[in-house]
Order: sequence, then structure tokens, then C-alpha cells
Amino acid sequence: MRIVFAGTPEVALPSLEALLDSDHEVVAVLTRPDAPSGRGKKLTPSPVAARAAELGIETLKPVRPREPEFLDRLAAIAPDCCPVVAYGALLPQNLLDLVPHGFINLHFSLLPAWRGAAPVQHAVLAGDGVTGATTFRIVAALDAGPVFDTVTEPIGPTDTSGDLLQRLSITGAALLVSTLDGIADGSLTPTEQPDDGVTLAPKISVDDARLDWTRPAAELDRAVRGCTPAPGAWTTFRGERLKIGSATPVPEHPGSPGELTVTKRSVTVAAGEGTGLELGQVQAQGKKPMPAADWARGLTFTTTDVLGS
Repeated sequence: MRIVFAGTPEVALPSLEALLDSDHEVVAVLTRPDAPSGRGKKLTPSPVAARAAELGIETLKPVRPREPEFLDRLAAIAPDCCPVVAYGALLPQNLLDLVPHGFINLHFSLLPAWRGAAPVQHAVLAGDGVTGATTFRIVAALDAGPVFDTVTEPIGPTDTSGDLLQRLSITGAALLVSTLDGIADGSLTPTEQPDDGVTLAPKISVDDARLDWTRPAAELDRAVRGCTPAPGAWTTFRGERLKIGSATPVPEHPGSPGELTVTKRSVTVAAGEGTGLELGQVQAQGKKPMPAADWARGLTFTTTDVLGS
């Protein structure tokens, strides 16, 4: 099939590469416009746009995918199908109607669970034991289209969202190629999603990533892992933000929520229900990430010092 690949961030690259190595012909790439990046806020192409430029593939970067000029160009290219991986914008119905086999999305959850922008993060936050990836035809409703196929992926006890997404980007790429193969030869037909089992996964904001020390350590551990690498879990210490990059739950630990126990080798924070969280890597405001014990070594603590204040 002639395809136009739609994707933007680095997580979409394995799928692009897999499609380039497949029997399908990638005739163009659709991605988000160049965006300011770095300290100088220089306009920078997306990872998918950069890779397409290296390969000499035509790249479409509409500000909004309903622009007449873009719609006319896509109609002229006349793809049979448009696979989508983390493109980052809603696709209007008149665009969906342009392509014979539609826009086929690779979504990083087992739909109908975790529809939305942050499915991997929410799976970790919820303590799910298994997640996966799903290919489905995009419709107007959010992640509600009929499903072609799925692949599962266990969530390990120390997995961060970044770890999980990296693995899913690889297994999902193979799933996307096999889905397009099945569409091309007519062996694969989609199945409507059930009405039950729907959960939502909205984008996680910086405010959402603030740790609440009244929660038990197991939940705080999932919060740290679910928000890593972005937006990054955090708390406050002496009125300044302290990022928590990694941590280990302690099943039994005395103290009031946020109270610190500091030794030469460890920093443990009292959490809810008589539990604690031993901090791994932390990053104080204006500093580089470092082991929590190194951070604590440069401070003089008082009995009134707590996290979250």
C-alpha cells in the first residue's frame, strides 16, 4: 500500500523505520510544525520530521490538519492508508474521509482501557500488571474506533513510564506493520470496542505530579515511576521544588507524612498508613540530579524540616 505516516515524537520512530522496511511504500510523512527548543528557543523539527528529511521523504507540517492546502496536497498524494503514532493533533472527519483504508492508529494501551493522551503513565499510576498496544481505525470519538489487533506487555515493579513506552514502541511497531499487511491482503477486519471497561488517560500536568505524602508508599512509588521521565514527580523542601527521580517503597516506617529520616547512606520520607519512601535520585532547584544521600549531605537538617512544606 501507498502510505502517509503521521507521527511526531521519538516514540514514533520505530514504527516509521519498521514501515520503511516493510512491503508498504512510505510516500510522505505528516508531523507537527517545528517547535521552539532549548535555551535559545530555536525552531526545531520533530524527530519524525528530522528522520524524514534525512531520507528525502516529503514532509507535511500543517498547523491544523484541516487546512485546505494540506487537504488538497494529501488528496493529490492519494495514499491508500495513513498509519498514525503519537501525531499530536485531532484529525477532522473530512480528512479521515480522504483515505480509502482510513487512518490507523497505534495506541499504547489495551483499548478500551486508557483512552487519551497519557495511557502508559496512567497504567503505571493505577498499578496495572499488564498493558499493551492496540491498532484501530480512527473515528471522531476519542480512541473509540474499531480494533484490528493488540499486543500485551507486562509492567514490572520498577518500570517507569519511559521504560514501558520504549518497549511498547518496538513491539507496537511490529504490530502496526502486521496490521497494515492484514488490511492490504484483506485478512484483517476490525472489531468494535465494547462499551464497558472504558477508562480515560488525560495528559498529566506538572500539578498532577506533586507527591502527597499522606498517601501510602506504594502509591507514591507508582506516582514517581508513572511521572518519569515527564512531567517528573516533585515535592517541596524549604519552599523550593525538589524533583524525585526514583524511589523505593518501605512497607513499615514510623513518622508523620513528609518527615525525614536521614542517615549517611539514605533518605527516607514518612508516608501514609505507616509506610515510607526511600529516595533514590533527587534534583534540587537549580541543581543537577544526584543521589538523595549526596543531596542531604550538603544540608543541615532541623526537627521542623519536612517534605511538602
